[in-house]
Amino acid sequence: MPQLNPKPWLFYLVIVWLIFPILPMIKILGHTSMNEPNTKTVKMVNPSWSWPWQ
Repeated sequence: MPQLNPKPWLFYLVIVWLIFPILPMIKILGHTSMNEPNTKTVKMVNPSWSWPWQ
């Protein structure tokens, strides 16, 4: 039964399953953030709750 012989297809199976996680990772990490993080401090104007059921 030739389908039980792993020699012809095992190498291709391993290569394909190595490409699946590596290729998307390279594509995703290749994108850079266009917006720099904002370093402004946030000032709280009214720290109390402003909900009507307070």
